[in-house]
Amino acid sequence: MTPGKMNKKDIESLKAFDFTESEISEIVQVVSYFNYINRVADGLGLEPEEFIDKLGYKKNIDE
Repeated sequence: MTPGKMNKKDIESLKAFDFTESEISEIVQVVSYFNYINRVADGLGLEPEEFIDKLGYKKNIDE
């Protein structure tokens, strides 16, 4: 997706699925936060914790 190309029609599409403006705001904030934190981690060259696999999923730490 290209955030710069979002427009009113995109918001209206979400409202058609009965999302409230508050819920849409929350969705945008959560997605934006994860985008930000991933860019920070990448920029700092951080590697995932050992309990995270290559696809980003939590490994079974009991094994």
